[in-house]
Amino acid sequence: MTIKGKPAAEGRDYEARHLLVLEGLEAVRKRPAMYIGSTDTRGLMHCMWEIIDNCVDEALGGFGDRITVALNADGSIAVDDVARGIPVDIEPRTGLSGVEVVFTKLHAGGKFGAGSYNATGGLHGVGASVVNALSSRLDVEVDRNGATWAMSFRRGVPGSFAGDGPDAPFTPGAALTKVGRVARGRTGTRVRYWPDRQIFLPDAQLSWSSLVARARQTSFLVPGLELALTDQRASEHVTEVFKHDGGISEFCDFLAGDAPVTDVLRLQGTDTFTETVPMLDADGAMTPTDVDRTLEVDIALRWGAGYDSTVQSFVNIIATPKGGTHVQGFERGTVRAFAKALEGTRLLKAGDEIVKDDILEGMTGVVTVRLAEPQFEGQTKEVLGTPPVTRLVAKVVERELGEFLTSNRAAQRPQARAVMEKVVSASRTRVAARAHKENQRRKNALESSSLPAKLADCRSTDNERSELFIVEGDSAMGTAKLARNSEFQALLPIRGKILNVQRASVGDMLKNAECASIIQVVGAGSGRTFELEQARYGKVIFMADADSDGAHIRTLLATLFFKYMRPLVEAGRVFTAVPPLHRFELSSPRKGQDKYLYTYSEAEYQRKLAELTKRGVSFKEPQRYKGLGEMDADQLKETTMDPRHRTLRRITVEEGESLELAMATFEKLMGNDVAPRKEFIVAGAYALDAERIDA
Repeated sequence: MTIKGKPAAEGRDYEARHLLVLEGLEAVRKRPAMYIGSTDTRGLMHCMWEIIDNCVDEALGGFGDRITVALNADGSIAVDDVARGIPVDIEPRTGLSGVEVVFTKLHAGGKFGAGSYNATGGLHGVGASVVNALSSRLDVEVDRNGATWAMSFRRGVPGSFAGDGPDAPFTPGAALTKVGRVARGRTGTRVRYWPDRQIFLPDAQLSWSSLVARARQTSFLVPGLELALTDQRASEHVTEVFKHDGGISEFCDFLAGDAPVTDVLRLQGTDTFTETVPMLDADGAMTPTDVDRTLEVDIALRWGAGYDSTVQSFVNIIATPKGGTHVQGFERGTVRAFAKALEGTRLLKAGDEIVKDDILEGMTGVVTVRLAEPQFEGQTKEVLGTPPVTRLVAKVVERELGEFLTSNRAAQRPQARAVMEKVVSASRTRVAARAHKENQRRKNALESSSLPAKLADCRSTDNERSELFIVEGDSAMGTAKLARNSEFQALLPIRGKILNVQRASVGDMLKNAECASIIQVVGAGSGRTFELEQARYGKVIFMADADSDGAHIRTLLATLFFKYMRPLVEAGRVFTAVPPLHRFELSSPRKGQDKYLYTYSEAEYQRKLAELTKRGVSFKEPQRYKGLGEMDADQLKETTMDPRHRTLRRITVEEGESLELAMATFEKLMGNDVAPRKEFIVAGAYALDAERIDA
């Protein structure tokens, strides 16, 4: 048989014998990303969170107040608690011990019924068993009933090891064994496992900083719980211990980095809802059943003088970085509360409207809810999906926040007034920014000829090739015009130092002529409205003098782009030009030898000077460039603008820890708080070589 002239494909048979049935934990090893998100560092850390969160759930229920975590030198992770301990008796339906059920059976555990846990983050019953399946070895010890019980697994299979580590000889089939005696009242669980390197990528590594951040966060969310961490992988062991009794109010203060406008507010409430869930009846059939649920809402928030917002959300102390129904309810409740409170004031003019972003400006918030059996979207639990939570959280927030905003108490009234003024100001700035954005799009700019007159644009419309040089000063601009390739290189001069946008409001930034011109010429908007694909140029290049003023100008430009056009920086499309510092003019260059030699640093200058002197090459007195304007067009083109010869330094930042470090650095060096900056400058002064100062 042929189809359209092609022979029929072989192996078209599809019978029951072709079906693959994965037993037990085989499915986890076959598709690990389905359970832990990925097999890189993120997935490796998620496995550790699963074991730690089981211990935290015990503490959350009032059992145990200390958890220890150790990253061992042999690559294993050990997690211990002093809670109730995993059950060691026989589970009647499987005939297995409770320990073996927890570590080998998917969707099994003490968090499905109503008797062991009230509110917990572990709902799917796959955490411990998934970690076991993805471990080359896992050892568990349980103190319970006056004895210590132990069991080991190899890639999810119970058995015994004849030695230490995952490579020791293994015999499958061993069950839970009593290995010692302890005091009758002593209980707890100790888990030690080695991640299976057959599963995880070679560069997947445990992150100590992420572990520390998560442990600190948990200590805030479970007041009184002590978490002791140890990193034994390096020659010098590192230990961190966290314990906080102040709860999420203290957490909110910890997260806030700006001067307060209000004290930390605590919005709390409890409500109930009915949820229809399928439940097994006596005949083993799934029957829809109405279940009454209790929702506990506890929110801490404050407003500060800054403009960035930080809102972290949790469900049963499990972080939900992508939000969910509880965050939607929080945002809805805040908008309603402010809308009602502002109705009776003269702060809001007719036609003005308050939206979520206006309220979030300068806010630091910690949103926590507790409920039995929350619905998460996926095993990684990054999004809460329980629908009624939105309505109930909004109701609590609207009531509690509304009481604060309309309070007549002497301590609260000025704070409420200040935060409402801040929100109204943000609303007006947003409206101005939106109008500004609409004039920045490249099509509108070209059609309306609204681009700044001082822009020397290029002819090319190819974003992959075009370049925008932001040039310091009019004198350098004149030389750059002669040096550029007008086909793909555009020039925008700026007059001196632009506004420090780290310390200014969005409104002040938009009023600044230089900042407005740069944003307008780039053509992609600013802040939350920035759209990378709308940028008019493939590269943006800062071209300033190679002196301290030039360095300051480059820093101010970097601050502007990082704060208001960050996607352009993250995409690696922002650069600084590297003009030369010195020029050597050879008196009698040989054939094929350049007449002019350039150096770009003091060290390079000294090396070149020594080299020419040693070789006996005669040259005129070296020239020290004090600015771009001292170069003629040919020199500027050859050294700084021609893509064939120039050097560019890319300014970029990556997601994660480097992004957080960059944000902290900009705030320290360019922000409102003077003390850390003074301390940084004074500390750096001692490292300065006084002989290098050109005075």
